[in-house]
Amino acid sequence: MFNIIEVDRINMTIMGIKFSDLKTLESTANALGSNMFEGFKPSPKGIEIIRDYVTGKISLNELVIFAKQKAYV
Repeated sequence: MFNIIEVDRINMTIMGIKFSDLKTLESTANALGSNMFEGFKPSPKGIEIIRDYVTGKISLNELVIFAKQKAYV
């Protein structure tokens, strides 16, 4: 089953989550798409976590902790 997520390049949002630049939005959208093929179902919180990792706001260790806690749900 193919799921669609809302990507708004004009307002620079994915599922309503704001991005500061188009490059980060596209990188995150590509990462989401790849993971969705593996069964990942993105949530707004998950998108925030991925955005924060891509922009360096959180570290890989923090990303792993969030994943273990299932904080992305």
